[in-house]
Amino acid sequence: MKRAGRTGLTLAAILAAGAGGYWAGHRDLALPAVPWLQAVAWLEGTAAGPASANPAPTGPVIYYRDPDGLPAYAATPKKTGDGRDFLPVSAGEDLSFEDKPPAAAAAVAAATTVAATPANREPKRVLYYRNPMGLPDTSPTPKKDSMGMDYIPVYAGEDEDGSTVKVATGKLQRTGVRSQIATEQLIFRPVRVPGTVQLDERRITVVATRSDAFIDKVADVTTGDRVKKGEPLMRLYSAEIATASAQYLTDLNGSGRGSAGARQRLDNLAVPPDVIAAIDRTRQVQTSITWTAPRDGVILERNAVEGMKASPGDVLFRLADVSTVWIVADVPEYELGAVKVGAAATIRVRSLPGQTFSGRVALIYPQVTKETRTTKVRIELPNPEGLLLPDMYADVEVGSGSNAPVVAVPDSAVIDTGTRQVVIVDKGEGRFEPREVKIGLQGGGFTEIRNGVAAGDRVVVAANFLIDAESNLKAALSGMTNPETAP
Repeated sequence: MKRAGRTGLTLAAILAAGAGGYWAGHRDLALPAVPWLQAVAWLEGTAAGPASANPAPTGPVIYYRDPDGLPAYAATPKKTGDGRDFLPVSAGEDLSFEDKPPAAAAAVAAATTVAATPANREPKRVLYYRNPMGLPDTSPTPKKDSMGMDYIPVYAGEDEDGSTVKVATGKLQRTGVRSQIATEQLIFRPVRVPGTVQLDERRITVVATRSDAFIDKVADVTTGDRVKKGEPLMRLYSAEIATASAQYLTDLNGSGRGSAGARQRLDNLAVPPDVIAAIDRTRQVQTSITWTAPRDGVILERNAVEGMKASPGDVLFRLADVSTVWIVADVPEYELGAVKVGAAATIRVRSLPGQTFSGRVALIYPQVTKETRTTKVRIELPNPEGLLLPDMYADVEVGSGSNAPVVAVPDSAVIDTGTRQVVIVDKGEGRFEPREVKIGLQGGGFTEIRNGVAAGDRVVVAANFLIDAESNLKAALSGMTNPETAP
């Protein structure tokens, strides 16, 4: 045949095949696996003829084609010019524009019933075929869904519990799926809250008289000065104290009544012990007495003024021992369960960058503030150098977590749907099983698993959402609560 003739036949074959495809497409019909490409190759002399091995046809017959692969089609049974029948084309035959060698086509046909494992090459029996979109639909034979996608075969040994899904190795490599072994470890969860420096209420002392008195002289001390116990603060005169001192001296000199009553009266008037000791030693009543500091501390308030009259109970000085201070932190209500008495705490104050102070939680106040929904937590902190001053702002970090090792997985391994938590367990060979778990503490990038996963299980920590899309995770998750019975 001349080249011009062959070219004409080729064009005619292409046009005929296109017309057949247009006719089949308008009737939602599938085209055959041996199309016009093979006919063109046969006409051109580049191929011996159509492939002999084809997948087993399924479904109704949609049209008939020429047995020699020529671009000749018919909607009803027909014979060739030499009396041979046209070949029926079923709806289940695969449409492909790629040439498949006979061996490959035979392998595709055999795969619908058995598959060989890489390890021992022994055939594996197909149990059934499941919907590729995860719908609750199965079939005992190969079929396609409404969009033309092949149902996925489920082999013996792969349908262990109805919730295990399988993803091809190539897809796993492309999507970057990574897994990690669940381990037993301590979980540390710091609770970071704001706080303020406050004085220890037990270390505050007020200097006041219990009788009317006149201030003769005030020591050269003022607010902010540090004083030591026994250091003079002021000199004062009190008629009531002077009377009690004279009575005490009389009793000491042998009035016969004893001095215990008069001594008790001086104690009741809060006369400093060194003043009473001076009467015992000198046997004289002092006109004015020296009032000393009752403890070491910082003067927080000075109200004493020379020449003033002080009534009983007037605060003349207010002292505080700042060697130990409190850090009062405001812990939100939802974090309160993670804070325990005795937990270690780290404090940083904004005026001392780079310095940290360590203490322990001493008390959790038994009340929640209505306006802020927070609870105050008290931390006792040594302050020997006096760097921490009252009302300083502080950043508090309270340590919390598990006291003993617990089963933990990375936070990224947990899929939280809002109503339940799921972890995908990697069972090897591309098989994954979603498991509903009960979670506990979280901290340091790890989540405690109280139920559902054991130490040593390998869990997926990356590309969980891709496994969801690629391996029909929704179908597996629904199977956990409402398993579909396989045929």
